[in-house]
Amino acid sequence: MKSKFFPLLTLLFLIPFANAAEQKESPAFSGAEGFGQFASGGRGGEMFHVTTLDDSGAGSFRDAVSKPNRIVVFDVGGIIRLKSNVAVSSRITLAGQTAPGDGIMLYGRSVSFSGQSNVVVRYLRFREGIEGDKGKCSVNLSHGSDMIFDHCSIQWGRWDCLGVTQGSHDITFQNCIIGEGVDPQRFGSLSDSVTNVTYTHNLWINNQSRNPKAKGRIQYINNVVCNWGVCGLVGGHSGADHFLDAVGNYFIAGPNSNSHFVGQFTATDHVFQKDNFADVNKDGQLNGRAVIAEDFGSGENAPTFSTELTVAPLTNVMVESAPAAFSNVIAHAGCSLPRDSVDARLIDEVKSFGARGKISHTEAEVGGPGELKEVHAVAGKL
Repeated sequence: MKSKFFPLLTLLFLIPFANAAEQKESPAFSGAEGFGQFASGGRGGEMFHVTTLDDSGAGSFRDAVSKPNRIVVFDVGGIIRLKSNVAVSSRITLAGQTAPGDGIMLYGRSVSFSGQSNVVVRYLRFREGIEGDKGKCSVNLSHGSDMIFDHCSIQWGRWDCLGVTQGSHDITFQNCIIGEGVDPQRFGSLSDSVTNVTYTHNLWINNQSRNPKAKGRIQYINNVVCNWGVCGLVGGHSGADHFLDAVGNYFIAGPNSNSHFVGQFTATDHVFQKDNFADVNKDGQLNGRAVIAEDFGSGENAPTFSTELTVAPLTNVMVESAPAAFSNVIAHAGCSLPRDSVDARLIDEVKSFGARGKISHTEAEVGGPGELKEVHAVAGKL
């Protein structure tokens, strides 16, 4: 059960800092990591309360994100059924952990952070679903910078679940669940033409491929990839040079998985890989082996391996062994204050170690969004 003191602690972290210089050097919150850790969000801006689950109007989520310089807190928990795509403004903090009950789900359409900067997002569920626009992702982010997404559930995207593209830079996705893409592609993430993107302690699950497709400069640390279809972690395999540091990740085959937990690399993919594990025997136990260079491909389909990190030193990211990271991800990834029925099912599938899991065409095949009761905060509790 969510602690009644959590909103108060959250608001303490949102108090404005003394000056711009100090703000630039301060992390977005305690535990922020990676290239996006210094995103300032809406620090120093207006406090905006989401008070309704309605798609639009006063006090709605759409209203909350329509203007910059805001700290958005939630006086209501439940499912916000979006009727059209939503665009989020710059210099904004979305504090999903303040929602009462079981938290917030944004369902039915895409949410875009494109063209924006300095955004902090925590403890929200983004689920586009099959009724969303073909070609959209549950979270779209192009030409964006200085953002951090923490403990979010990003699922049921109609192209990729997550799109991070076109010059986006200084971005972190940490402690998230990214997966269960739906038709037509059923992919995890296209991360294309990006610089300094950190993926750490995320669960990638039930995606046909792209967990993610890594085209740019990407830190890939302590992720868990489960039940891929065609391929797990995918290289850029293009004429441009790409750089990937893959450290301490765990790849776990599921019912839909082949042996290609990594692949689709070429010589233009510059890869440092260390301490990664793969469990592909589907025997119901976690007993993976160490990943070796040959797993990434051979001949024309092999990356250029580096003996040193290719993106940046790992001084701003917690690095664990792959087994330790697995335990951490299983315990905490996603919108987990608490987890709803969708995420609880996905975690249960991971813990079957190959016995359960499904790459689906629509969310209805796996039970849909389930129930998230509408709950309103008691006045004076925040």
